[in-house]
Amino acid sequence: MSSEKQPPEGALQQPSDDAQKRRDSVKSLSNNITGEIRNPLLGIPSEQLFEDVEAFANENNLIDILPLLKKGALIAQDPLDLDRVEGLDETERSELELEQTNRWRQPRMLYFTIILNSIAAAIQGWDQTGSNGANISFPLAFGIPDNTKDCDSRGVSSAQCDKNSWIVGIVNAAPYVAIAFFAGWISDPFNHLIGRRGTIFVGAVFSLIAPFGMAVSQTWGQLLACRVLLGIGMGLKEVTVPVFSAEVAPTNIRGGLVMSWQVWTAFGIFLGTCANLAVKDTGAIAWRLQLGSAFIPAVPLVIGIYFCPESPRWLMLKKHFDKAYGSFLRLRSTPIQAARDLYYAHVLLRQEEILVRESGVVKTEGNFFTRFIELFTIPRIRRATTASGIVMIAQQMCGINIIAFYSTTIFSQAGGTATESLMFSWGFGLINFIFAWPAVWTIDTFGRRALLLFTFPNMCWTLLAAGFAFYIPEDSKAHIGIIALFIYLFDMFYSPGEGPVPFTYSAEVFPLSHREVGMSWAVATNNFWASVLSLSLPRMLRAFKPVGVFGFYAGLNFLAFWMIFFWLPETKQRTLEELDYVFAVPTRTHMKYQTGTVAPYWVGKYIFRKKGLKEPKLYHFESDGIREEGERMGRERVEARKLGGTGGEKTV
Repeated sequence: MSSEKQPPEGALQQPSDDAQKRRDSVKSLSNNITGEIRNPLLGIPSEQLFEDVEAFANENNLIDILPLLKKGALIAQDPLDLDRVEGLDETERSELELEQTNRWRQPRMLYFTIILNSIAAAIQGWDQTGSNGANISFPLAFGIPDNTKDCDSRGVSSAQCDKNSWIVGIVNAAPYVAIAFFAGWISDPFNHLIGRRGTIFVGAVFSLIAPFGMAVSQTWGQLLACRVLLGIGMGLKEVTVPVFSAEVAPTNIRGGLVMSWQVWTAFGIFLGTCANLAVKDTGAIAWRLQLGSAFIPAVPLVIGIYFCPESPRWLMLKKHFDKAYGSFLRLRSTPIQAARDLYYAHVLLRQEEILVRESGVVKTEGNFFTRFIELFTIPRIRRATTASGIVMIAQQMCGINIIAFYSTTIFSQAGGTATESLMFSWGFGLINFIFAWPAVWTIDTFGRRALLLFTFPNMCWTLLAAGFAFYIPEDSKAHIGIIALFIYLFDMFYSPGEGPVPFTYSAEVFPLSHREVGMSWAVATNNFWASVLSLSLPRMLRAFKPVGVFGFYAGLNFLAFWMIFFWLPETKQRTLEELDYVFAVPTRTHMKYQTGTVAPYWVGKYIFRKKGLKEPKLYHFESDGIREEGERMGRERVEARKLGGTGGEKTV
């Protein structure tokens, strides 16, 4: 940006600008008490804006697309006033309007990239479910029976049976331990060195090889080692895939596309239950086939990932702006949209750099340990770290994985035969997949926070009811049926809420400079508690019985609801860089607003049924009105074209 002209407050600030204005701008980002979210381009005169664009183009070998960048900058500055953008042809205008009125109309390459990422998610689900089915077979094959019935039939003492339950637990927990303490953290340097696609490829190779090792294991120690290798592949993908999806997706459908991670993880769980059923009658090798079948979805991922474009934001982080533009060209419908997104992302990233630098960081490209420490020391990043940790811990607190990891065991303890237990698990996987789909449309409409606040109370009572259902006499036909009913209801509430939100949310809340290490933190947190759950559940089932375990996790659902209510900001419909303003709001301000404004609104509307109450908003974006008006006028223009008119004249 030119140092001769001073932009208005909230505009992009360069190091050569007036120091006091820069400090004031950064102060508003560091302590955003009012919740105001600004477009840094608003209010900049056209002449100065064009000077800034030209300087950006000269610095980054983009002079050949300078006219496009200038038009893109004007559009980013005011998306409503397309008439002031000189040289905008009819095709470009039409695409910009359709972007608002038909948000799912996107290039094939964008959807191809999301599909490949979805396959990566399906691998995760299949990996989880193979052990679910094998749990009733491999302990017997390795001479480590872990439940009372099998121990009694083989003359194993109670003390040895308790020990065996811990062995089975650690075998099941091995991938999640590997992710929490190793794979999740090496994802950061891998991403920095070889990019999003390269990291996903390495993870896919591990996911291709490890299932074969599990299938031929001769001791539980060998199986444990192979599951550690499986965890390395899972961890690399868990960190990288949601970030990759978030960085390539347009803002208005980012939540729907990023949450494909959970939809297709659920699909992988379903496919795994299908595979478990398909091989259940193969005799002694059934558990080997159940564990080994997870290699299947890894094949297309290994082959296809390098056909996708690299993340443009990762390329910008590496200062490859020309390549970033090429990536945006493949991910957007027109060059004008690619140029707009490139320049607007550059402006916001520059603002983000100032925020991080003025918060006490000398260099945003510090080493891994520096960036890790900054997760807890820079206020804006610390709030994102806290929020992502909450949603990730809550996913384990809700109890979904006591069923996802051990549903076959639970239904077996409820009195089901091996076939019946696998069938009930198959039903769980099917429901998990089907009911994840509504979130594709609701996550960007109702928001991440609203879905969570709806789903946790319902998971609490359904899990409690499932536990009480174990009191129904086992000789009753209703016993296992009622248990399955409430587990399925629990699954229906989980899938569109706490299912898709954690990875979607964590992938978007961190600034680009700390996105990989931040996602590593989130994934490590999630998998640490998943490993605790997986390790402890066999022993808890022996000590508490199923009714006690279900009641315990129902109580954790109640606790998680209040953690989310007080500490989780909303992120829907914001660019990744605009979230800097959201997480600049102090935690105390957010909590005070929830208790003093949001809670009374809920009580008045939903308990006392008062009408005419206006929904409160903590965050105020300068161009919210522009966005809403742009969507309205875009719809009017599309309708006018259908009728042969002009429509959508700009209203002053």
